[in-house]
Amino acid sequence: IDEIEALSSIYGEDWCVVDEDEKIYCIKIGDCLDQPKWTLCLQVILPPGYPAAEPPIYQLNAPWLRGQDYTELANSLEEIYVQNLGESILYLWVEKIREVLIEKAQSSDPEPDIKKTSEEVDEDDGEDFLLDYEPIQEDPIKVQMLHYMTSESQEDEELPSIHHGNPITDRRSTFQAHLAPVVTTRHVKRVLEKLYENKKIASATHNIYAYRIYCEDKQTFLQDCEDDGETAAGGRLLHLMQILNVNNVLVVVSRWYGGILLGPDRFKHINNCARNILVE
Repeated sequence: IDEIEALSSIYGEDWCVVDEDEKIYCIKIGDCLDQPKWTLCLQVILPPGYPAAEPPIYQLNAPWLRGQDYTELANSLEEIYVQNLGESILYLWVEKIREVLIEKAQSSDPEPDIKKTSEEVDEDDGEDFLLDYEPIQEDPIKVQMLHYMTSESQEDEELPSIHHGNPITDRRSTFQAHLAPVVTTRHVKRVLEKLYENKKIASATHNIYAYRIYCEDKQTFLQDCEDDGETAAGGRLLHLMQILNVNNVLVVVSRWYGGILLGPDRFKHINNCARNILVE
């Protein structure tokens, strides 16, 4: 408790309580305070045995973070845990991540192409972007995929069926969920690519997603999530799926921002959209 209070005091608005009861927290970290070039969201779940006997469960979310960058940073965090067994380490983790971001900002690495921010202020035409609840028709205009998508051929990979939920509109913001059954990460990738081919989905202010895949042979879950600029939304969505105990499914929630801030209500709408389509 003392550690959480201290971190909240140190990091202010960058520190977010996702779920107090479940001890889920998220912090936005940048290479500087004013106009950071490189940012990353660290989400942690503190298990009952933390810090004495268990490490935090963590996720690192950033559009540019993949491959070697991800592996090196994850290894650094785990090394800090091993070197400080039984001690509170969240502050050390945050500052290590900030150190990495500062190094990136000072190096010759190109700046990440971040096109979206939470609660984007551009106003949309409020009535134009509702999707029919039919399977999406392929659009002839291909929209550029997000950075982490690879370009290798996918012709041999069957596309899972995609379902679209009933939109929720509040103060000119519209939310709509999409769902597909998935049993491999290739399925996840194929579904996301297919969704982004639709111009309306690709133009959404945020496309938040989470998936859970049960690995029968290892009896473990393969799961991940993406905020897409809506800080902590992906983790909340994944948490909802864990509570509902759903397996082998990908849920994407598109949000078109209408120019009016919704505050915490936006998370309620994201989760309600997701829950409705999971129940259906």
